[in-house]
Amino acid sequence: MSLTKQNLKNLLPSSTLLINEICKDLTNKGKRVYQFGFGQSPFPVPESIVQALKVNAHQKDYLPSKGLLELRKSIAGFLTRKGYKNLNHENIIIGPGSKELMFLLQVAFDGEVILPVPSWVSYAPQAIIAKNKYHWIQTEKETNWHISPEHIDQIASKIESKNKLIILNSPNNPSGTNIHLLKELGEVFTKHNITVLSDEIYSELYFKDNYKSIAHFHENTIVSSSLSKWAGAGGWRVGYFAVPNNLIEIFEKLAVLGTETFSAVSAPTQFAAITAYEEDHSEYLSKSKKILHVIAHYVYEQLKHLDIDMIEPEGGFYLMPDFTRMLDKKFKNSKDFCKTLLDEAGVAVLPGSDFGFPIEKLIFRLSYVDFNGTEFLKVKDSDITEENLPKYAPKIVDGVHQIINFAKKYA
Repeated sequence: MSLTKQNLKNLLPSSTLLINEICKDLTNKGKRVYQFGFGQSPFPVPESIVQALKVNAHQKDYLPSKGLLELRKSIAGFLTRKGYKNLNHENIIIGPGSKELMFLLQVAFDGEVILPVPSWVSYAPQAIIAKNKYHWIQTEKETNWHISPEHIDQIASKIESKNKLIILNSPNNPSGTNIHLLKELGEVFTKHNITVLSDEIYSELYFKDNYKSIAHFHENTIVSSSLSKWAGAGGWRVGYFAVPNNLIEIFEKLAVLGTETFSAVSAPTQFAAITAYEEDHSEYLSKSKKILHVIAHYVYEQLKHLDIDMIEPEGGFYLMPDFTRMLDKKFKNSKDFCKTLLDEAGVAVLPGSDFGFPIEKLIFRLSYVDFNGTEFLKVKDSDITEENLPKYAPKIVDGVHQIINFAKKYA
């Protein structure tokens, strides 16, 4: 008789964390690896935030389970300055990374979950763990790899539960694209009484300056983010939810679940995070975005000459090429494709099947962060160009050429 629950039978380790461990092991064995599989910010945590952590290293007491009051106020102010409405500290809850809060939301939510394809690798496994019924919505390149109002109308009519939760991620992991048609989507979400979890962890890395949230168009929207991507602090594990007043039942249940799971987020990191949300980091962000945008454009321009489908990224640090047309029947499936690419070319990427695509589609996610972000940030703005990438991001350049040569070999 099994000692573990039946719904966990086919659950595997998170593919993003697993590929990171595989790459570390290969590197330790002396193999040259192009780490395009793990989506970790290449940039250092801003120095003022690091100093704030040092100053608060002595903070040792348990903090309130909802989070440090000063930090909750700082985040509410940060969001208000960005145009989010009707928020104060009582709408903010702090968690050990936004991932944990997402999981607790799935535990608390009484209804069915809607996931666009592609979606981040952990949304569906969290639904499985929480025993939530979930539905995939297959998107298309023509809709920027995001859902349309027509998609929602179609899937909503098939869902029996009165309560429905959809998880949106924009800019998107894995496609790098941004959601459009926000007004139209807001109307259809309202029509079908759909609660939205808007995962905006890459919103500060949107390459344009006019990021718009679905929260501006649909009041039943929970906004999620953290320090992991825009501030380079993935290992600090500080995330938050901004929950609107009309979803206060969810907020309170998340708070209760927090008391029975993580208790409270690390005190020193919460005190340090106040600096992240109160100080001006626009120069750091502007330069980070410029570097990522230049690299994204370079990778896109290099790969687009192949016979593949692809959309140029609009933010974050991902690009999602589809080699199905070029290499159909050359590999068993996307997992075989990615394993062979790593074995033969040393390029680590994640298969599209990890993000909800049919396994036979030869799609992968490429994370263009394998460069020294600390050194690149020291470069003058005028030198952040594609021509200088061989100097400042040599593994990006070499790795992309490895992909091109590999594809041509099997074509």
